[in-house]
Amino acid sequence: RMELSCGVGGSAAAPPGPGPPATAAAPPVEGEEYESLPSGASLGTHMMAGAVAGIMEHTVMYPTRMQSLQPDPKAQYRSVYEALKKIVLTEGFWRPLRGINVTMLGAGPAHAMYFACYEKMKKSLSDTIQHGGNSHLANGIAGSVATLLHDAVMNPAEVVKQRMQMFNSPYKSVLACIRTVQRTEGFGAFYRSYTTQLTMNVPFQAIHFITYEFMQEQINPHREYNPRSHIVSGAVAGAVAAAATTPLDVCKTLLNTQENMALSSVNISGHLSGMVNAFKTVYQLGGIAGYFRGVQARVIYQMPSTAIAWSVYEFFKYFLTKHRLEKRT
Repeated sequence: RMELSCGVGGSAAAPPGPGPPATAAAPPVEGEEYESLPSGASLGTHMMAGAVAGIMEHTVMYPTRMQSLQPDPKAQYRSVYEALKKIVLTEGFWRPLRGINVTMLGAGPAHAMYFACYEKMKKSLSDTIQHGGNSHLANGIAGSVATLLHDAVMNPAEVVKQRMQMFNSPYKSVLACIRTVQRTEGFGAFYRSYTTQLTMNVPFQAIHFITYEFMQEQINPHREYNPRSHIVSGAVAGAVAAAATTPLDVCKTLLNTQENMALSSVNISGHLSGMVNAFKTVYQLGGIAGYFRGVQARVIYQMPSTAIAWSVYEFFKYFLTKHRLEKRT
């Protein structure tokens, strides 16, 4: 049986090295690693696997409204289960999935660029820092840079999704939401929380990738394709990163939704903008506890979310790479 190692830097396989591409006539040796594959093929594999993983992650794990700072009395929930139950019973079976189409549309290209950038930078930086070894610093930096590309695509989709998810959302459809926001608030509204999103996601992804690669070192030291190790490592990485960055996520949600009830209660007229203003407003509304609003739901969401993303990504990367190796043989 042909086994594929997941390469340098953990199970999230590093892309091919800078050496000359292998010729088509050369058969792969047993245990051949990802980095010996042609660069073009590897990039396409990373992007395709990343796109599928992103769509699967956002489709299967679609969040509900648990971070509203001053929700309508009819939209106050004590747990994730109660929230889902109430939403389905009072607002309809499909209500928790409102806005999922725009999220899926953005997730494919966003994750394709995200994983491809991460793999390339991780390999280059690891070669520089530890001469091809696994560098946690390289993993963190690569994940942070990849986030810049990912969020540039996903931020507008997040704005629309969160507004569609609000209780008594005035928007009848995704297209109606986009048109209304564009007309009333301008194009900048879709990127109002972009800097906040990056402020949250850069540390989130740095913690996420470092934890994932560390877990792979502990439970999958041979760096082989191992679905169980990818699921466990992804879940732990998601939980740690989610808990650590919940305060920033609460601020991002407030900037995205511009909750009228919350803003009017602290005499804020117009639109809230900026990280500093968001932090001050959250403290005014809920004190220290307000920064951890929905932390349980966020951790519960991120654990299976990152587990799905990594397991799907690693599977498709393994499958596509194995297929290309067999064709070369």
